[in-house]
Amino acid sequence: MPRSTARARAQHAALAEALREDVPVITFPGAAATPDAMFPNNVYATAPGRFIVARMRHPVRQREATRADIRGFFRDVLGREEIDLADGTRGVGELTGSLVIDHARGIGYCGLSERCDAAGARALHDAFDLRLTFCFALAPGEYHTNVVMASLAGRVVILAADGFADTEVPRAIAEAYAGHTLWLTAAQKRAYAGNAITLAPGRVWMSAGAAASLTPAQRTALTDWGFHIGTVELSEIEKAGGSLRCCVGEIF
Repeated sequence: MPRSTARARAQHAALAEALREDVPVITFPGAAATPDAMFPNNVYATAPGRFIVARMRHPVRQREATRADIRGFFRDVLGREEIDLADGTRGVGELTGSLVIDHARGIGYCGLSERCDAAGARALHDAFDLRLTFCFALAPGEYHTNVVMASLAGRVVILAADGFADTEVPRAIAEAYAGHTLWLTAAQKRAYAGNAITLAPGRVWMSAGAAASLTPAQRTALTDWGFHIGTVELSEIEKAGGSLRCCVGEIF
């Protein structure tokens, strides 16, 4: 096994173990035919009573959506209704990569790109049964919304303004959070500081590299807003273009 592969697997295992401090964690075995399967949140997601399978943009990731063991777990073990978008008849929409959800408000923030078109955004809105979905174009070169923003338990939003095609969009989003916005620089965005998640009320998880990019003032702000930072080293996994949030498919 190449050293880089072994390092990525070890980091992924360490992530699963760390997150068990906040929630139960289930992992599925990987496969050589699906090398990006460390990022399941793009392919599988849940809402109360249902699970959702995405239409992915690229063929190598479309193969992930065909896994009978994962579909069977949600359908047969958890008893969830299957909402299958994988055939592409409702557009392309890469679930919680393209769609950042504020679960406290029932609002989705959907970045349009080659990974999510307008039809896909509509399908995601319906599948997650959201009250409102705000769609906007991502900046050229950006592929997923969860790299440029995160909603932390509906109380704080993390935003990288340069990730949006229209800079008025992040300003409008920030207004909804009443001064609880953590603004990221372009360098912090590249360090995946926007690829964060809350799994328990008082902690935000991000990669060690992302956390290291934050300034003391930003750390203090998160503390003042009720969050301490949990970190895991994901340097090898981040070489594949995703970070901690991308590795977590939530079960509601």
